[in-house]
Amino acid sequence: VILRKSIERVVTETKSSGGIFGVNIPVATEFILASEMFFRETVTAVQESSDIERALRVIITSAGNPKPWGVIKEHGFIWIHVVPSVYHAKKAVAAGADIVVASGHEGGAHVSWDPVHSMVLLPAVVKAVDVPLVGAGGFSDGRGLAAALCLGGKGIQMGTRFIATKESDFEPIWKQAIIHREERNTLVGRGLFGPMRFLRNERAEQIVKRTLNDIPEFFLGEPLDSNEDILDLERSGFDDLIDAKEDTALMFGGEVVGRIDDLPSTHELIQSIISEAIEVLKNTPQYVRQS
Repeated sequence: VILRKSIERVVTETKSSGGIFGVNIPVATEFILASEMFFRETVTAVQESSDIERALRVIITSAGNPKPWGVIKEHGFIWIHVVPSVYHAKKAVAAGADIVVASGHEGGAHVSWDPVHSMVLLPAVVKAVDVPLVGAGGFSDGRGLAAALCLGGKGIQMGTRFIATKESDFEPIWKQAIIHREERNTLVGRGLFGPMRFLRNERAEQIVKRTLNDIPEFFLGEPLDSNEDILDLERSGFDDLIDAKEDTALMFGGEVVGRIDDLPSTHELIQSIISEAIEVLKNTPQYVRQS
């Protein structure tokens, strides 16, 4: 019901501009029952409404194995899969993904344990696969877009930057936390379905401490005994976010928080990104000289 209402709201609010949009479905093993439910509900929504069918054209999968999800293409969607490495990009393309999002380790929320960052990841994936690439992790402005294009990408995906916008319905303390953090104020710890990058505060530090306690088991391949501990910390952290308790609220965010210091409208943000990228790319050739 929540998913359907969310889809209907987006369709209504973008109808006048002819907006096309998609849904993101995490497909981690720990999340698979919910993933399958989200997919079924998305397909049903498209089948039951011509307005939704026109606008909802994309499904993005992330945080898990793409191989079982080729069925997405059978329903006419454009399929995008998010990857943290060349290996995973090749798997996504082999499974039939139309577009790959290469997500560097500096990104917020779900990340890989392997610390491969966007500057290395993007050109490596461009070289390895023959589908369009979108860069994610560390992008917030026109300079970042210009860099992604120069590295071979076709565009950028932003999460943290869009949280800190006027229209965003994220909690005010989350928006302000992004604006006031610097690039060193994030931490990676074990989350509900894999490692997650959080904005640094007391609760994030507790999760990281618990994660570090489990390091021997990670390397020995032994079952972890603290899943419930981590889950309890996450649950109470999200409760404290609703209650605006800044020290113990759990908030996702990428290292790019160090480059975000304002709260624009989404229109202002997108227009500034486009303008800055054009300016940067127009001026870049003067720095390259043939001998």
